[in-house]
Amino acid sequence: MEFVDYYKVLGLEKNASESDIKKAYRKLARKFHPDLNLNDKQANKKFQQINEANEVLSDPEKRQKYDKYGKDWQHADEFEKARQSQNRQQYSSGGFGFSGGQDETDFSEFFSSMFGGAGGGRGGGQAKFRGEDYNAELHLSLSDAYVTHKQTLTVNGKQIRITIPAGVENGQIIKLKGHGGAGVNGGPAGDLYITFVIEEHPVFKRSGNDLYTTVEIDLYTAVLGGEVTLDTLSGKVKLKVSEETQNGTKIRLKGKGFPVYKNEGQYGDLYITYSVKIPVNLTAKQKELFRELSKS
Repeated sequence: MEFVDYYKVLGLEKNASESDIKKAYRKLARKFHPDLNLNDKQANKKFQQINEANEVLSDPEKRQKYDKYGKDWQHADEFEKARQSQNRQQYSSGGFGFSGGQDETDFSEFFSSMFGGAGGGRGGGQAKFRGEDYNAELHLSLSDAYVTHKQTLTVNGKQIRITIPAGVENGQIIKLKGHGGAGVNGGPAGDLYITFVIEEHPVFKRSGNDLYTTVEIDLYTAVLGGEVTLDTLSGKVKLKVSEETQNGTKIRLKGKGFPVYKNEGQYGDLYITYSVKIPVNLTAKQKELFRELSKS
Protein backbone atom coordinates (compact mmCIF):
# COMPACT_ATOMS: atom_id res chain seq x y z
CA MET A 1 0.00 0.00 0.00
CA GLU A 2 1.31 3.40 -0.92
CA PHE A 3 2.36 5.46 2.08
CA VAL A 4 0.40 8.69 2.45
CA ASP A 5 2.04 11.50 4.42
CA TYR A 6 -0.83 12.86 6.50
CA TYR A 7 0.98 16.12 7.18
CA LYS A 8 1.40 16.78 3.46
CA VAL A 9 -2.25 15.87 2.85
CA LEU A 10 -3.30 18.71 5.16
CA GLY A 11 -0.54 21.02 3.93
CA LEU A 12 1.11 21.15 7.36
CA GLU A 13 4.54 20.83 8.92
CA LYS A 14 5.22 18.08 11.45
CA ASN A 15 5.21 20.59 14.32
CA ALA A 16 1.69 21.84 13.51
CA SER A 17 -0.52 22.64 16.49
CA GLU A 18 -3.93 21.11 17.20
CA SER A 19 -5.50 24.38 16.09
CA ASP A 20 -3.54 24.29 12.81
CA ILE A 21 -4.77 20.76 12.14
CA LYS A 22 -8.40 21.65 12.86
CA LYS A 23 -8.31 24.74 10.61
CA ALA A 24 -6.61 22.90 7.75
CA TYR A 25 -9.07 20.00 7.94
CA ARG A 26 -12.15 22.21 7.88
CA LYS A 27 -10.84 24.25 4.97
CA LEU A 28 -9.90 21.24 2.83
CA ALA A 29 -12.97 19.18 3.75
CA ARG A 30 -15.21 21.96 2.48
CA LYS A 31 -13.17 22.31 -0.72
CA PHE A 32 -13.12 18.60 -1.62
CA HIS A 33 -16.49 17.51 -0.20
CA PRO A 34 -18.16 15.00 -2.59
CA ASP A 35 -21.34 17.07 -2.68
CA LEU A 36 -19.35 19.90 -4.26
CA ASN A 37 -17.31 17.67 -6.57
CA LEU A 38 -19.80 15.33 -8.17
CA ASN A 39 -18.26 12.65 -10.42
CA ASP A 40 -14.76 13.89 -9.59
CA LYS A 41 -12.89 10.75 -8.53
CA GLN A 42 -9.70 12.61 -7.71
CA ALA A 43 -11.55 15.02 -5.41
CA ASN A 44 -13.30 12.10 -3.72
CA LYS A 45 -9.99 10.34 -3.18
CA LYS A 46 -8.52 13.55 -1.77
CA PHE A 47 -11.52 13.94 0.55
CA GLN A 48 -10.95 10.41 1.84
CA GLN A 49 -7.26 11.13 2.52
CA ILE A 50 -8.18 14.38 4.30
CA ASN A 51 -10.53 12.51 6.64
CA GLU A 52 -7.91 9.82 7.31
CA ALA A 53 -5.27 12.43 8.05
CA ASN A 54 -7.54 14.31 10.43
CA GLU A 55 -8.58 11.08 12.16
CA VAL A 56 -4.96 10.36 13.03
CA LEU A 57 -3.40 13.77 13.57
CA SER A 58 -6.26 15.21 15.65
CA ASP A 59 -5.88 12.36 18.17
CA PRO A 60 -2.74 12.96 20.34
CA GLU A 61 -2.17 9.25 21.01
CA LYS A 62 -2.55 8.22 17.37
CA ARG A 63 -0.43 11.15 16.23
CA GLN A 64 2.39 10.14 18.56
CA LYS A 65 2.38 6.62 17.13
CA TYR A 66 2.23 7.96 13.58
CA ASP A 67 5.17 10.29 14.18
CA LYS A 68 7.24 7.38 15.50
CA TYR A 69 6.21 4.50 13.24
CA GLY A 70 5.02 6.18 10.05
CA LYS A 71 2.97 3.89 7.79
CA ASP A 72 3.08 1.09 10.39
CA TRP A 73 1.67 3.20 13.23
CA GLN A 74 -1.52 1.12 13.55
CA HIS A 75 0.55 -1.82 14.78
CA ALA A 76 2.82 0.10 17.15
CA ASP A 77 1.48 -1.73 20.21
CA GLU A 78 2.26 -5.13 18.70
CA PHE A 79 5.77 -3.99 17.84
CA GLU A 80 6.44 -2.78 21.36
CA LYS A 81 5.09 -5.98 22.93
CA ALA A 82 7.21 -8.15 20.66
CA ARG A 83 10.23 -5.96 21.23
CA GLN A 84 9.93 -6.27 25.00
CA SER A 85 9.30 -10.03 24.93
CA GLN A 86 12.27 -10.73 22.69
CA ASN A 87 14.52 -8.65 24.94
CA ARG A 88 17.20 -7.95 22.40
CA GLN A 89 16.97 -11.43 20.83
CA GLN A 90 16.68 -11.81 17.12
CA TYR A 91 13.27 -12.46 15.76
CA SER A 92 13.31 -16.13 14.72
CA SER A 93 12.53 -15.74 11.02
CA GLY A 94 12.89 -12.06 10.37
CA GLY A 95 16.60 -12.22 11.14
CA PHE A 96 16.85 -8.76 12.73
CA GLY A 97 17.69 -7.58 16.22
CA PHE A 98 15.70 -5.29 18.49
CA SER A 99 18.80 -4.13 20.32
CA GLY A 100 20.59 -0.90 19.67
CA GLY A 101 19.14 1.99 17.68
CA GLN A 102 15.62 1.56 16.33
CA ASP A 103 14.90 2.74 12.82
CA GLU A 104 12.30 2.42 10.11
CA THR A 105 13.98 -0.73 8.77
CA ASP A 106 13.38 -2.52 12.09
CA PHE A 107 9.73 -1.54 12.06
CA SER A 108 9.18 -2.54 8.42
CA GLU A 109 10.89 -5.92 8.81
CA PHE A 110 8.95 -6.65 11.96
CA PHE A 111 5.59 -5.77 10.45
CA SER A 112 6.39 -7.70 7.27
CA SER A 113 7.11 -10.82 9.31
CA MET A 114 4.34 -10.39 11.83
CA PHE A 115 1.53 -9.51 9.44
CA GLY A 116 2.02 -11.82 6.50
CA GLY A 117 4.94 -10.32 4.61
CA ALA A 118 7.47 -12.24 2.58
CA GLY A 119 9.52 -13.03 5.70
CA GLY A 120 6.88 -15.42 7.07
CA GLY A 121 7.92 -15.46 10.70
CA ARG A 122 6.17 -16.44 13.88
CA GLY A 123 2.44 -16.00 13.52
CA GLY A 124 2.77 -16.83 9.80
CA GLY A 125 0.29 -14.12 8.88
CA GLN A 126 -2.27 -15.59 11.28
CA ALA A 127 -2.63 -12.47 13.41
CA LYS A 128 -5.73 -10.54 12.39
CA PHE A 129 -6.29 -6.93 13.36
CA ARG A 130 -9.36 -4.75 13.10
CA GLY A 131 -9.15 -1.73 10.82
CA GLU A 132 -9.19 1.85 12.05
CA ASP A 133 -12.41 3.70 12.76
CA TYR A 134 -13.03 6.80 10.64
CA ASN A 135 -14.79 9.99 11.66
CA ALA A 136 -16.51 12.43 9.32
CA GLU A 137 -18.88 15.37 9.47
CA LEU A 138 -22.05 15.60 7.41
CA HIS A 139 -23.50 19.11 7.07
CA LEU A 140 -27.26 19.48 6.67
CA SER A 141 -29.59 22.43 6.46
CA LEU A 142 -32.49 22.62 8.91
CA SER A 143 -34.81 21.87 5.99
CA ASP A 144 -32.78 18.73 5.17
CA ALA A 145 -33.02 17.52 8.77
CA TYR A 146 -36.78 18.15 8.76
CA VAL A 147 -37.53 15.28 6.36
CA THR A 148 -36.36 11.70 6.05
CA HIS A 149 -34.15 11.48 2.97
CA LYS A 150 -31.40 9.46 1.35
CA GLN A 151 -27.90 10.74 0.76
CA THR A 152 -24.89 9.25 -0.99
CA LEU A 153 -21.47 9.39 0.69
CA THR A 154 -18.11 8.48 -0.78
CA VAL A 155 -15.94 6.47 1.63
CA ASN A 156 -12.74 4.64 0.67
CA GLY A 157 -13.59 5.21 -2.97
CA LYS A 158 -16.95 3.52 -2.58
CA GLN A 159 -20.36 5.15 -2.65
CA ILE A 160 -22.60 4.45 0.32
CA ARG A 161 -26.28 5.37 0.22
CA ILE A 162 -27.70 6.04 3.67
CA THR A 163 -31.12 7.03 4.94
CA ILE A 164 -31.14 10.02 7.29
CA PRO A 165 -34.25 9.98 9.52
CA ALA A 166 -36.15 13.22 10.02
CA GLY A 167 -35.41 14.97 13.31
CA VAL A 168 -31.68 14.20 13.46
CA GLU A 169 -29.99 16.45 16.06
CA ASN A 170 -27.06 18.80 15.64
CA GLY A 171 -23.98 16.93 16.93
CA GLN A 172 -25.69 13.53 16.75
CA ILE A 173 -23.39 10.66 15.78
CA ILE A 174 -24.34 7.52 13.87
CA LYS A 175 -22.16 4.48 13.19
CA LEU A 176 -21.85 2.73 9.84
CA LYS A 177 -20.43 -0.65 10.71
CA GLY A 178 -17.62 -1.95 8.53
CA HIS A 179 -17.09 1.25 6.54
CA GLY A 180 -13.88 2.32 8.25
CA GLY A 181 -10.29 1.31 7.47
CA ALA A 182 -9.56 -2.14 6.07
CA GLY A 183 -8.51 -4.86 8.49
CA VAL A 184 -5.11 -6.53 8.49
CA ASN A 185 -4.70 -10.17 7.43
CA GLY A 186 -8.40 -10.64 6.93
CA GLY A 187 -9.35 -8.85 10.12
CA PRO A 188 -12.66 -6.96 10.24
CA ALA A 189 -12.88 -3.45 8.86
CA GLY A 190 -13.29 -0.53 11.22
CA ASP A 191 -16.44 1.53 11.50
CA LEU A 192 -17.36 4.96 10.16
CA TYR A 193 -18.75 7.47 12.64
CA ILE A 194 -20.69 10.36 11.12
CA THR A 195 -21.35 13.52 13.11
CA PHE A 196 -24.26 15.61 11.86
CA VAL A 197 -23.80 19.37 11.74
CA ILE A 198 -27.11 21.22 11.34
CA GLU A 199 -26.66 24.70 9.93
CA GLU A 200 -28.50 27.65 11.46
CA HIS A 201 -31.72 28.72 9.75
CA PRO A 202 -32.41 32.40 8.91
CA VAL A 203 -36.01 32.24 10.19
CA PHE A 204 -36.41 29.39 12.66
CA LYS A 205 -34.41 28.54 15.76
CA ARG A 206 -34.55 24.94 16.90
CA SER A 207 -34.55 23.77 20.50
CA GLY A 208 -35.01 20.02 20.76
CA ASN A 209 -38.21 19.28 18.83
CA ASP A 210 -39.59 22.82 19.12
CA LEU A 211 -39.15 25.70 16.70
CA TYR A 212 -39.10 29.42 17.51
CA THR A 213 -39.59 32.39 15.21
CA THR A 214 -40.67 36.03 15.17
CA VAL A 215 -43.48 37.28 12.95
CA GLU A 216 -43.78 40.96 12.11
CA ILE A 217 -47.27 42.50 11.97
CA ASP A 218 -48.24 46.06 11.17
CA LEU A 219 -49.83 48.38 13.73
CA TYR A 220 -53.26 48.26 12.10
CA THR A 221 -53.40 44.45 12.22
CA ALA A 222 -52.21 44.50 15.82
CA VAL A 223 -54.99 46.96 16.79
CA LEU A 224 -57.86 45.73 14.63
CA GLY A 225 -56.93 42.07 14.25
CA GLY A 226 -56.56 40.14 11.02
CA GLU A 227 -54.53 37.38 9.38
CA VAL A 228 -50.91 36.92 8.38
CA THR A 229 -49.31 34.08 6.42
CA LEU A 230 -46.15 32.35 7.61
CA ASP A 231 -43.91 30.12 5.47
CA THR A 232 -42.96 27.13 7.65
CA LEU A 233 -40.68 24.17 6.91
CA SER A 234 -43.79 22.15 5.99
CA GLY A 235 -45.66 24.80 4.00
CA LYS A 236 -47.68 27.97 4.50
CA VAL A 237 -49.68 28.56 7.68
CA LYS A 238 -52.34 31.27 8.20
CA LEU A 239 -52.19 32.94 11.59
CA LYS A 240 -55.22 34.68 13.08
CA VAL A 241 -54.18 37.84 14.90
CA SER A 242 -56.50 38.90 17.71
CA GLU A 243 -57.57 42.50 18.19
CA GLU A 244 -55.32 44.64 20.38
CA THR A 245 -52.39 42.23 20.12
CA GLN A 246 -49.46 43.60 22.10
CA ASN A 247 -45.87 43.74 20.88
CA GLY A 248 -44.02 40.64 22.11
CA THR A 249 -47.16 38.51 22.36
CA LYS A 250 -46.31 34.80 22.09
CA ILE A 251 -48.49 32.04 20.68
CA ARG A 252 -47.98 28.30 20.29
CA LEU A 253 -48.93 26.17 17.30
CA LYS A 254 -49.10 22.63 18.62
CA GLY A 255 -47.57 19.96 16.41
CA LYS A 256 -46.08 22.48 13.97
CA GLY A 257 -42.53 22.17 15.25
CA PHE A 258 -39.72 19.73 14.37
CA PRO A 259 -40.29 15.99 13.78
CA VAL A 260 -39.34 13.68 16.63
CA TYR A 261 -36.37 11.48 15.67
CA LYS A 262 -37.49 7.99 14.59
CA ASN A 263 -41.06 8.66 15.77
CA GLU A 264 -42.96 9.09 12.52
CA GLY A 265 -45.92 11.44 12.75
CA GLN A 266 -44.82 13.08 16.01
CA TYR A 267 -43.77 16.73 16.06
CA GLY A 268 -42.78 19.37 18.54
CA ASP A 269 -44.45 22.79 18.72
CA LEU A 270 -43.92 26.07 16.91
CA TYR A 271 -43.63 29.15 19.12
CA ILE A 272 -44.28 32.52 17.51
CA THR A 273 -43.51 35.96 18.91
CA TYR A 274 -45.34 38.91 17.34
CA SER A 275 -43.31 42.02 16.62
CA VAL A 276 -45.48 45.08 15.96
CA LYS A 277 -44.05 47.38 13.30
CA ILE A 278 -44.62 51.07 13.92
CA PRO A 279 -45.56 52.96 10.71
CA VAL A 280 -43.08 55.53 9.36
CA ASN A 281 -43.18 58.33 6.79
CA LEU A 282 -46.72 59.31 7.79
CA THR A 283 -48.45 62.15 6.01
CA ALA A 284 -49.62 65.21 7.93
CA LYS A 285 -53.20 63.99 7.74
CA GLN A 286 -52.26 60.57 9.10
CA LYS A 287 -50.35 62.14 11.98
CA GLU A 288 -53.35 64.36 12.75
CA LEU A 289 -55.58 61.29 12.91
CA PHE A 290 -53.20 59.73 15.43
CA ARG A 291 -53.29 62.93 17.49
CA GLU A 292 -57.07 62.89 17.53
CA LEU A 293 -57.01 59.23 18.50
CA SER A 294 -54.60 59.91 21.34
CA LYS A 295 -57.03 62.55 22.76
CA SER A 296 -60.05 60.26 22.65
